[in-house]
Amino acid sequence: MTSLRSKAMKKIAKLFKYRELLNGTPNPNSILELWHQMLLLDDGARLGNSFYAFRNAVCTPKQVGPSANMVKWIDRPGAAEVVAKLVEDITIRHRFEDCVDIPENHKYVIEYHLTEKQLAAYHQMKEEQMALLRDKKVITALNAATVATKLLQIASGAVYDDQGGWHLIDRERYELVMDLVEARKHCVVFFLWQHQKECLIEEAKRRGITFGVLDGTIVSDREREETVTYFQSGLYKIILAHPASAAHGLTLTKGTSTLWASPTYNLEHFLQGLKRIHRAGQTERTETVTIVAQGTIETKVMQALEGKRLNMENLLALLELE
Repeated sequence: MTSLRSKAMKKIAKLFKYRELLNGTPNPNSILELWHQMLLLDDGARLGNSFYAFRNAVCTPKQVGPSANMVKWIDRPGAAEVVAKLVEDITIRHRFEDCVDIPENHKYVIEYHLTEKQLAAYHQMKEEQMALLRDKKVITALNAATVATKLLQIASGAVYDDQGGWHLIDRERYELVMDLVEARKHCVVFFLWQHQKECLIEEAKRRGITFGVLDGTIVSDREREETVTYFQSGLYKIILAHPASAAHGLTLTKGTSTLWASPTYNLEHFLQGLKRIHRAGQTERTETVTIVAQGTIETKVMQALEGKRLNMENLLALLELE
């Protein structure tokens, strides 16, 4: 909306007589995400030319911090129905399953239980807002958001200090990931943290599991294509991927399992991530497995993810033409 890319796209959109927009996840977080998409299609005819006016009409502000700008905008009840009615005449939905004959993708959770070391650090961080690590570094949490992030880090197996360095607490989660990998044919494994990538690489090497990595460190198209080709030809058993780098566009149909080493808040990454293997050309049954630490904030992440999914499904159902 305010980025250079968005401004440039709006400028050239007016030069086209016909415009079409494709999106598999139109509102992964909020109804607000529809505004810019529709602006590119109809120059503001349906949802208006002002994002802020649209936001004030369909959302209510919620103060989430001490500063005036620490505000979260919440969709008003019924906003999705109103917006859907405004844009339904230029919207059509094609269900993937209706267009492609493909075996179903099964989604489920595998429970992980924190080790004693993780539990001790987790509860100390939760109750005291600090964790005293083995090397005597103290990591403080200045606000609830920071505490939540630290709790997610601890549950994932490590925690970061203020300089960006990470301190390993336990490796069992990564051993579980590779146990799941060894029991399957070919997998796409998504990680969220730098330490997860490094620990997964170490565990894969220790077990002699072949792998490629897609996380933004590969800068050339040739290297990226080579990694995908090796996986698709079966030379790599797994692809280790960060969702920001590999959740969109890639065809990885050699894989039959998508494994999330930790749950993500990002619905778009989650839904697009599973479509790397569950797409046209896939002939086998596929699965999406998320590892969730029970009794931790990770269960709340999964609840939030499901809430976002239901909101989006509601909008898509409203937009679906009979």
